[in-house]
Amino acid sequence: MTESQPVLEVSIAAAPAVVWQALRDPELIRRWHGWDYDGLADEIRQIYFDDVTEDAAHFVLALDKADRFSLHEREGTTVVRVTRPPRTGDPAADDWYDDITEGWTTFLQSLKFGIERHGLDERRTLFLEGPVAEGDSARHLLGLDKLEGLKVGDHYNVVAETGDLLRGVVCSVGEHQTAVSVDDLGPGLLQFGEQPVNAARPNGGAQILLVAYDLDDEEWVELEERWTEWWQARPGAEPAT
Repeated sequence: MTESQPVLEVSIAAAPAVVWQALRDPELIRRWHGWDYDGLADEIRQIYFDDVTEDAAHFVLALDKADRFSLHEREGTTVVRVTRPPRTGDPAADDWYDDITEGWTTFLQSLKFGIERHGLDERRTLFLEGPVAEGDSARHLLGLDKLEGLKVGDHYNVVAETGDLLRGVVCSVGEHQTAVSVDDLGPGLLQFGEQPVNAARPNGGAQILLVAYDLDDEEWVELEERWTEWWQARPGAEPAT
């Protein structure tokens, strides 16, 4: 990764043709990109299908905003590489540049986990974001401070501040984000980290993406309501409107 043009990579235990399909089928894209909300289908169309350049023979996809996906076969796996464009110099656009980089980091982990653990089966998602008290973090709010220092592949077992017993394996550890599997959610995937400082967030913020599989409607509604209530009651939360 260079400061002018970050390069993000993740290795997926699947053939390039399988991963490529996950980049070109809208129904599969929504099973790893983003999170559930009313505008997700339109977002997927705008990002992956409007004004893109596709080279299926070489597994290369250049998006309209100049982000570039490329797939590379390596020792029986597929390395998915996202090459970001340089900053434009436009303050309005560059203010959100780091957010987009962190977004791709999140989505690549969701793609890897979704393919390797669930064959891109249907999922449910809960996304929480917002300001936190100065010096606080998503890890601390979740009660996952004991994960500090753990490496990819390490097992963990902790009761979170949400009241859930979380146990699983550390999937990724980055500069700003951590991802862990959650055995009791399918297994599911919990990603949490810090939002970059920008003009709208002078102190930064925190974000959490929880992905669950194989929960029925009642189980999911109970979990979603409990986590949302916990998040809204956190120190530093903005008053409800």
